[in-house]
Amino acid sequence: MTTITLIPDTLRVTFTTGEKVAGLVRDQAFPRAAVTEADVVPDGLGAVRGPRAPGLGLPRLRKVGTWRSGRGNQLVSVRAGRSALRVRLEGQRWAELLLDVDDPAALASALTPAGA
Repeated sequence: MTTITLIPDTLRVTFTTGEKVAGLVRDQAFPRAAVTEADVVPDGLGAVRGPRAPGLGLPRLRKVGTWRSGRGNQLVSVRAGRSALRVRLEGQRWAELLLDVDDPAALASALTPAGA
């Protein structure tokens, strides 16, 4: 399962070895100032938009990698039957992160910009 570490000015996303291989992804770090919104999506698989490029997509089971749409690229690691943390970013390679993490509600609360 993907892990998120919050450092005062940085959001660090760490993928498992299996996720890295299957989704052709690597660990990422984003400035917390780039976070514009964070919330919980009840159905992580249903929130993925656009075609996969590159990554792994097992219909109705698992998605890991990059998905592209008119709204920008999504960095995705989600599985069936689980809610996901959605983080919207500004000025980054990915416009959105959609991740299956432990306690997405607590992370969404911690990431929500002050005054939002």
